[in-house]
Amino acid sequence: MATQHSRSAARLMMAPAVILLLGWMLVPLTMTLWFSFRTYLPLRGGDQGWAGFSNYTRFIGSSSFWPSVQTTLIIVGGVLLITVVLGVILALLLDQPMWGQGVVRILVIAPFFVMPTVSALVWKNMFMDPTNGILAHIWRFFGATPVEWLSQASMPSIIMIVSWQWLPFATLILLTAVQSLDSEQLEAAEMDGAPFLSRFWFIILPHLSRAITIVILIQTIFLLSIFAEIFVTTGGAFGTRTLTYLIFQRVLESQNIGLGSAGGVYAIILANIVAIFLMRIVGKNLDA
Repeated sequence: MATQHSRSAARLMMAPAVILLLGWMLVPLTMTLWFSFRTYLPLRGGDQGWAGFSNYTRFIGSSSFWPSVQTTLIIVGGVLLITVVLGVILALLLDQPMWGQGVVRILVIAPFFVMPTVSALVWKNMFMDPTNGILAHIWRFFGATPVEWLSQASMPSIIMIVSWQWLPFATLILLTAVQSLDSEQLEAAEMDGAPFLSRFWFIILPHLSRAITIVILIQTIFLLSIFAEIFVTTGGAFGTRTLTYLIFQRVLESQNIGLGSAGGVYAIILANIVAIFLMRIVGKNLDA
């Protein structure tokens, strides 16, 4: 049993790491808040003085603000739907005994380790190119006109690219949950004549609920800041401009760090609202 002396020693040893972590988090956040109230033009003399809430009103008053928020939420929702559904299916398939099971699992998980910029370039040039892309050749093989994915189906294309990157993560978490399932319970249900869909709905899916909520929470936090895939593929055109990309564009257009910082604060607020909402869902599932 830990004594008061040992607990104090543990806190003392952890203090440098905690202080470093807090500094790493709080210093950029404090600078962002500070600049959001300033007119800071790095190419035109630097700090121009106090701006008050003008950066905030200017950013949220833009006609592109709410569409960018909507686009962000649509991409996040689409990616979550695809990765969770396909992740459950892949986890169940990978849990079955097969030849070369270890190699197959590595191949399924491998896309998660590819940089977002690289994967977006691969999809843009190798798969979605309307002239030389693999999908274009498949369309021509069946006598159809190739689709210009990034202009005619821009949102589904972005969702597809990002889902390909995050599907391995969801599969890995869900596969771990599937492997912890009590096999005797499934065998008993099968011996009682329960079909697979009934076993999945009443036994497997409830067991996966915690893993699914964790996947949704972690992915949402990262997906709210999606940028590289849009920068490489559409450049924010064709209705794919997210809130993060809008901040990038506003800083480039105005060369005003204060305006971009105000947009960053809005992004933080949006992320916290979504995170609090998801944490309530996660908390209910974990307490169940």
